[in-house]
Amino acid sequence: MNPILGTTTMTQVAIVVKDIEKTKDKWAQFLGMEQAPPTVHSGDDPAIVQAVYKGQPAPKAKCKMAFFQFGQVEMELIEPNGEPSTWQDFLDEKGEGIHHIAFGVKNTDEKLAAAEKIGMPVVQRGKYGDGNGEYAYLDSYGDLKCIVETLESY
Repeated sequence: MNPILGTTTMTQVAIVVKDIEKTKDKWAQFLGMEQAPPTVHSGDDPAIVQAVYKGQPAPKAKCKMAFFQFGQVEMELIEPNGEPSTWQDFLDEKGEGIHHIAFGVKNTDEKLAAAEKIGMPVVQRGKYGDGNGEYAYLDSYGDLKCIVETLESY
């Protein structure tokens, strides 16, 4: 059998938080990185991201992010900005915690179509960086107990 996303290599685990600065500093302390905690990044330019949430344009869906590297897997902390998004929904409905795991993919549209065929449609989608990559969140919480994210760099 072939994996739905064409890979079994996880690249990221993400945690939604209320206060990214406080949580980032606690993780840095826990990991012995107090002198060099990661930088907090604001979300990318909405004109580049072109976020779509539940099938509708979501130009105000932004977040703050911080990344910790653990070999091939990174941990992302996400603080949503209060606007409708998968991150804000998660925080409102479940509180802080693990939001998604991510896999690097090729041919995003093909992989998303395969996921939809097994009942995991896209909830939110957009671009990242300077538009050289694309992310998509699958509605997989019911079956997989977390959201799955696809990441494709061009």
